[in-house]
Amino acid sequence: MWKLFVALFLLFLNGNALTLQKANIYSDQNISGWMMSEKLDGIRAYWDGKKLLSRQGQAINAPAWFTQKLPPFELDGELWTERLDYENIQSIVMDEVPKAEWSKIKYMIFEVPHAEGNFSVRLEKAQKYRDEHKIKHLDIIEQKVCQDKKELNLFFQNVIAKGGEGVIIKDAKRDYFDGKSDSVLKVKEAEDMEAKVIGYKAGSGKFTGMMGSLQVELKDGIQFFIGSGFSQEQRKNPPKIGDIITFKYFGFTNKGKPKFVSFVRVRKD
Repeated sequence: MWKLFVALFLLFLNGNALTLQKANIYSDQNISGWMMSEKLDGIRAYWDGKKLLSRQGQAINAPAWFTQKLPPFELDGELWTERLDYENIQSIVMDEVPKAEWSKIKYMIFEVPHAEGNFSVRLEKAQKYRDEHKIKHLDIIEQKVCQDKKELNLFFQNVIAKGGEGVIIKDAKRDYFDGKSDSVLKVKEAEDMEAKVIGYKAGSGKFTGMMGSLQVELKDGIQFFIGSGFSQEQRKNPPKIGDIITFKYFGFTNKGKPKFVSFVRVRKD
């Protein structure tokens, strides 16, 4: 009860933003005996026992049939269909009026916030509820015990080969906690980050008459241009000023700017 009170108090202080569990970056830590799972590239969704919310605390307009059987306790997971389908998932999930295509969406659970017990016990609580109430669109993301770094690397390479985004690895012995911690780590080929679109640079050569690159700004005020990762159609109809975009990168310069940046998508969640 005290943990739930703290979470709600932090939610009040931060406005709509949810203080959910977040992963740090894996950098060769000792992860023997931890649990590992595929990092699904869907729309993160938090179920507070009554409402389905985005990671920013905004209501997700799911159809009534999707939420009516969900449990009276919290869930955290991804709204997902299949690998390499993020744009389609986003168009379905973030629409103000629920579409018939919601029938393709599954709620893939990776945590049961503020439940008692270790990670496995918490997930068992969600699995038991799902089985008892026969909720076909609710599922638990498969977790595997990781014996060592070699096994983690093999699992990661297998996920990437299938078109997956990466791996989440977690210290399963810990009680639930909010926020970032080295007890939850993400393993990816490239890191990703978000930025706000603040301007454009005109294209030249084969991109004449189109957008050449986006000028973006990070939360800390650092500005830079992103010129790769765009399709021809995206260059003709680029993201709007004020849009939040996701980009991938590999490390930082001495001035704190992301290196080798590439556009991924516009975010609507």
